[in-house]
Amino acid sequence: MRFAEQWSWCTVESIRDVTPTVREFRLRPESGRVAPYSAGSHIGVSVLIDGQPARRSYSLVENDDAGTYRIAVRLAPDSRGGSRGMWNLRAGARIEICNPSSLLHVDWTRRNYCLIAGGIGITPITGIAAALYRRNIDVTLHYAVKSRGDAAFVDELSALLGDRLNVYASDEGARLDLEATFRALPGDAIAVICGPMRMLEAARRAWNEAGRAPADLRYETFGSSGVKPTAEFRVRLKDTNTELIVPQNSSMLDALNGAGFEVISDCQRGECGVCAVNVVAVEGEIDHRDVFFSDQQKQDNRKICPCVSRAIGVVTIDTLYRAEAV
Repeated sequence: MRFAEQWSWCTVESIRDVTPTVREFRLRPESGRVAPYSAGSHIGVSVLIDGQPARRSYSLVENDDAGTYRIAVRLAPDSRGGSRGMWNLRAGARIEICNPSSLLHVDWTRRNYCLIAGGIGITPITGIAAALYRRNIDVTLHYAVKSRGDAAFVDELSALLGDRLNVYASDEGARLDLEATFRALPGDAIAVICGPMRMLEAARRAWNEAGRAPADLRYETFGSSGVKPTAEFRVRLKDTNTELIVPQNSSMLDALNGAGFEVISDCQRGECGVCAVNVVAVEGEIDHRDVFFSDQQKQDNRKICPCVSRAIGVVTIDTLYRAEAV
């Protein structure tokens, strides 16, 4: 279940590769109207995976065309198939999207912002960086990539931010020192980070060790950014004889809802915790891909966010769903 969703049709106006593995799509609403949205927002997209419709979320990239939405998709070999489905699109195709929404809050009263992006996590950061710059708020962007050739939108960001853009290419031996970066920030600074799970976990540890207020670290993740490879696994339902197979290209949430075990959900990005269900037993290992639970809660393995998290082996859960008596 999603709240206040409005779906509409767009036409894929143009497609271009911004890096060898990142493809940009400009989507023009057939209604002629782009819904207003805040910096850091994302849209839901209905995409075909192996011939079946599925939903994926993509962050909106900073856009100078008020008549289109601009998104970018990394072709991920270990994804659940959404990136492959998007890359199969051609200009002129029709695609259904839901209205923009955001779980990232930008506090315009703060005068110092530190932005951090890892890989494709740069997409929502582009809009936040531009919005802060337009309001004359002090902003520095740290952008970590495997190589400079993988750095999407780096020319646009360099033109916008100049020497306030720092790129760290691992193949050049450059590494972002999160602890030193956070300790050097002014006392009122806010950090916004978007990237893979390992980066987010390292940032949370460094932020806490720097003695900074937890609420001043804002972050966003993406569901394919697990610690373990994305692979098929099994889910057993407590007090039933049901065992479900969760394919590589599907989420546990989709598998549960598809089998009639209804689980309420909202963000479907591992950020809100609405869909969390109880874990009864684990035969293998859970790959927690959410940013809702704390490190300790993830170690305890008592709950899981089925919208993004996965497992290796078998996990037994209790959704608290009970079929109505006839």
